[in-house]
Amino acid sequence: MDKKTEQKKKNWIGKAVIILLFAAAILAYMWVPSVHSLYNEIARMFSSGDFTVVRKFVESYGAYAAAVSFALMILQSIAAPLPAFLLTFANANLFGWWQGAILSWSSAMAGATVCFYIARILGRDVVEKITSKAGLKQIDIFFEKHGRLSILIARLLPFISFDIVSYAAGLTSMSFWSFFVATGIGQLPATIIYSYVGGMLTGGAQMFVTALLILFALSALIVLFRQLYVERQKKKEDISK
Repeated sequence: MDKKTEQKKKNWIGKAVIILLFAAAILAYMWVPSVHSLYNEIARMFSSGDFTVVRKFVESYGAYAAAVSFALMILQSIAAPLPAFLLTFANANLFGWWQGAILSWSSAMAGATVCFYIARILGRDVVEKITSKAGLKQIDIFFEKHGRLSILIARLLPFISFDIVSYAAGLTSMSFWSFFVATGIGQLPATIIYSYVGGMLTGGAQMFVTALLILFALSALIVLFRQLYVERQKKKEDISK
């Protein structure tokens, strides 16, 4: 069996496995009442915008709380774009800021990996149904503008969907390890900041969280504008040569 045939076989097996898993999840949601109610509870929890609700949900699983949090991060990655920062705050508040940071960072990396391979194996049509066609198109334009640094820059910007970027990256020709390293480095500052703050938060600290997010967004914009300036200067130099 040549390499091309072997690769096609692997892709076919990958597609079959992912499709079966999606089908099983949909059937379980439709026909198993406990799964249906659990998923609806999780959806309401994330849509509430209150990290204390997420914290209580995770905490209710006792010794399995960390494993449940890990699974939730992967779930919210697949079901983009749910707000992952709520889970990051909850992890820090429940487990302590640095333990929570490790849990949030590692589970987000696992979620990003899953999204990347779903896109790579199933293709754009499926990804558009999971995420949003308009959102994916915006990320495509972003990738075109910033080239090799796209993933790193996108991870530093809190207002760009983490999960849609992961899906979009899987549709490109970039290698997995390039994606993985840029994601790991790029998401680290936000994870540390959110975890440190999350360890101190109480239910009445919403204004503080909002102020912090704005500050972080402005810092990220400075990084982005600096990159744009560097690229513009480089183009001018190339033209003048």
